[in-house]
Amino acid sequence: MSSVWNRVASRTRTFFTQGLGGIGTPLRPGFYEDLEELLLAGDVGPQLATSIAAGVKEQGPDTLEHAQAVLAAQVTMAMHPGSRALRLDARPSCILFYGVNGAGKTTTVGKLAHRLKLQGLRPLVVAADTYRAAGIEQVQVWAERAGVESFAGKPGGDPAAAVFDALQMAQNRGHDAVLVDTAGRLQTQHNLLQELAKIARVAARAQEGAPHESLLVLDAALGQSTLAQARGFAAALPLTGLVLAKLDGSARGGAVLAVESDLGVPVKLAGVGEGMDDLVEFDPQEFARALFAA
Repeated sequence: MSSVWNRVASRTRTFFTQGLGGIGTPLRPGFYEDLEELLLAGDVGPQLATSIAAGVKEQGPDTLEHAQAVLAAQVTMAMHPGSRALRLDARPSCILFYGVNGAGKTTTVGKLAHRLKLQGLRPLVVAADTYRAAGIEQVQVWAERAGVESFAGKPGGDPAAAVFDALQMAQNRGHDAVLVDTAGRLQTQHNLLQELAKIARVAARAQEGAPHESLLVLDAALGQSTLAQARGFAAALPLTGLVLAKLDGSARGGAVLAVESDLGVPVKLAGVGEGMDDLVEFDPQEFARALFAA
């Protein structure tokens, strides 16, 4: 089992094993009712929790260890079946990052820039939150930490114009990827979400096929609030993937399942710590095994 996922899922795994009984023991009376309640408490969501518990029961495991293995398999099957690889074939590849302030969006942009640089690519980090001076400064700090170039729109200027200029610059200077940190928005603010939609349209005018990825960054520790955020953004924006930030600090790992099941959009990246290297490709099988396998 991957040490990364084993570490990340430790709190959720402890939460489930303590609630279900000891390893190697026969299943106690009421096990499946307890399992469904634990899935709900872990923010899996009611419909999916019922479905997963029923799937485990149908397999007829006789010990907790067996049940955990079956549970991990059921969870893996419940997750999005599509590719989780970032689309980086275009030159440059335009990746837009959405999310509310505080979710970990700017941190994710900086970590991905670092990751791409280590892969031999030349990313450009773009600060498109032109209404917050602090937002521009934070992006520039992360770009410096990653050792990559940054581009910022004019304070108070049109964010979409900044993205257009950044893409043209990236094409002229041979950058491999353009990572755009957009303004933090609440999913209930219609006008502000429309601004984000405008950025995507302008990116398409600046480069054919752009944006190549539209990633929503979510705070994994928020549980069902994460799902409410995701629904709001998905209703206004065509998302290609999700990023779960702060996945290392929560016992509510079931939010991964709830969001994927509800939106039909795969989690592509996960933030698993505060270091520059703590951004990993999301592996559903390893994650499920780390959560539930003995």
